[in-house]
Amino acid sequence: MPSAYLRFYAELNDFLPPDRRQQVWERQFTVSPTVKDMIESLGVPHTEIDLILANGRSVGFDYRVQDGDHISVYPMFESLDITPLLRLRPRPLRTPRFVLDIHLGRLTAYLRMAGFDALYRNDYSDEELASVSAQEGRILLTRDRGVLKRSQVTRGYWVRATGPREQLAEVLHRFDLFGQMSPFCRCLRCNGLLQAVRKEEIADRLLPDTLRRYDEFALCPDCGRVYWKGSHYERMLKFIGGFGAGNTRSF
Repeated sequence: MPSAYLRFYAELNDFLPPDRRQQVWERQFTVSPTVKDMIESLGVPHTEIDLILANGRSVGFDYRVQDGDHISVYPMFESLDITPLLRLRPRPLRTPRFVLDIHLGRLTAYLRMAGFDALYRNDYSDEELASVSAQEGRILLTRDRGVLKRSQVTRGYWVRATGPREQLAEVLHRFDLFGQMSPFCRCLRCNGLLQAVRKEEIADRLLPDTLRRYDEFALCPDCGRVYWKGSHYERMLKFIGGFGAGNTRSF
């Protein structure tokens, strides 16, 4: 029976059984599959892959695997320039935007707190997630590997961590976002961009104690939520500062 020899590199090994990680192993097949189908049959979503070499030559996802092929599969390169080779995913977005699945509601709030455009609904279907990601050029963040295997998805990432704080750190590192953080510019509820507003314009919506103690306010024009620099602001400032936000912008 024909077979190919595969080797996955770096974090792609997270998707493999322990006995197949960090080594070359044989995969048999009957009908010559595309390299994309073979890789995804092993549990590795195509959105995690940036480069495939077949016998040392760069190939696309549509390459038909042949008997005796040696296939090397690489994740996204952060520091190595592979421009002369065939990259399999679109160029990184200059201003990253995200859409998140049902399991990542708290991560969504943290990303918005850090200033990133992050869409979330607790009733998104896999089809809707894939469609939003494709149509709006958003990076799909998910805890479900299956949705990343949809051909419509070209930008996506399987979040490994289970705790929200660790998830935020993982995403910031994975996409090198530390220099792009702009805390407290987005609404935590609906993702809208906040706008400075005069106290007099929203006085009828605030408690007397809040009016007396604070002078700077921001309004979300999309959902109408009002923000001010109370104790919650100080807690969030400390939280974001722990991820290297540097100087934060005022509302």
